[in-house]
Amino acid sequence: MVETETYTIEGPDGDVEEIELPAGLVDVFAEQGEEPTDVVGDIVVQSFAQQAHVVVHHAEGGTPEDLQALNEKMEELFEARFGVSLADAMGHSH
Repeated sequence: MVETETYTIEGPDGDVEEIELPAGLVDVFAEQGEEPTDVVGDIVVQSFAQQAHVVVHHAEGGTPEDLQALNEKMEELFEARFGVSLADAMGHSH
């Protein structure tokens, strides 16, 4: 049986969510010497960036300006963290 490990996310208002992951899974995605919390943070940023991209660029119908602005900011945060644009990381441009 695979053990689990817990990561904790704290929101800006102090709310807390604990996430259980299979022990060792984070290590699969880590580069040598990379802290597990950095890996989890990377995956959170990647996921939000991809989901925002889908909502704005692949949804049917128009996209409200506020969602476009949120997506643009998320793309900036993605590029700041990874040093590459989201479009380049995804292998296409929007």
